[in-house]
Amino acid sequence: MTTRTVSTPRPGFLSPAIHAVLTALALLLSCFAVFAAELPALTGRVVDNAGIIDASTKAALTQKLADFETKGSDQIVVATIPSLDGEEIEPYANRLFRFWKLGQAKENNGVLLLVAPNDRKMRIEVGYGLEGTLTDLHTKLIIENDMVPAFRAGDFSGGISKAVDDMVMVLEGNPEELEARGKRNPADSSTSIDPIVAVFLILWATLFFGGLAMAFLPPMFGTKLSPGVYRWLGMTFRYGRGPSGSSSGSSGWTTGSSGGGWSSGSSSSGWSSGSSSGGFSGGGGSSGGGGSSGSW
Repeated sequence: MTTRTVSTPRPGFLSPAIHAVLTALALLLSCFAVFAAELPALTGRVVDNAGIIDASTKAALTQKLADFETKGSDQIVVATIPSLDGEEIEPYANRLFRFWKLGQAKENNGVLLLVAPNDRKMRIEVGYGLEGTLTDLHTKLIIENDMVPAFRAGDFSGGISKAVDDMVMVLEGNPEELEARGKRNPADSSTSIDPIVAVFLILWATLFFGGLAMAFLPPMFGTKLSPGVYRWLGMTFRYGRGPSGSSSGSSGWTTGSSGGGWSSGSSSSGWSSGSSSGGFSGGGGSSGGGGSSGSW
């Protein structure tokens, strides 16, 4: 009679592997915590953590933005940070917009002007509700005609003030002057794709490949702004479920900008306090990456 010996794993045999996995997860979670902590607190309508705006300009901007908000309820916040610490400005602005939750509930009418001087980059992030008013073209013109020349001359306060003036002008329904300036000072064509060419490529891809092309081309060749959101050929494509949780369709895409806004139930304008840092806080807005970026 043959005796068969069956070996069983020793207790704790998998513990080193499990310990390694748990350690890795803990480190990953701590990295995410540090990553989120890098975002500055929302302390007002002008958050100058880079120290590039002089005191008088900051006071004037704060008053101007408060008056503008009272008149029409749209929210504009100016923010400066010393550095992006290696992150691209588009996803950083997206995270900051979501973290600050700019804009009013159901209106999605927030705008973020972000400048990172050490990286020589700037961005204007536009809320969903303002996409049709403050368009990608407008934000591009503001960056290239107002901010870039002034920043190259070392005049951060002047460039930011001009940008705010033009954003207010457009949001108040007067974009003609900005558009006329854009025609007089056309942007460098080497930095962007001609709109006609972009439209032709989109139509060609749609006719020949249909929805399949739109499902694969932006993720393959575009820039990822956030989960399910890609930037390609100057347009924003959103896939799956939108940031508010409502379905945006399977492999759907949009040719407009995407932004964020307040998501609280408050319908009144103005800031709401109550953050743990004692600063201003938003009402639950999110941003999908609409707007324009630039550098100098």
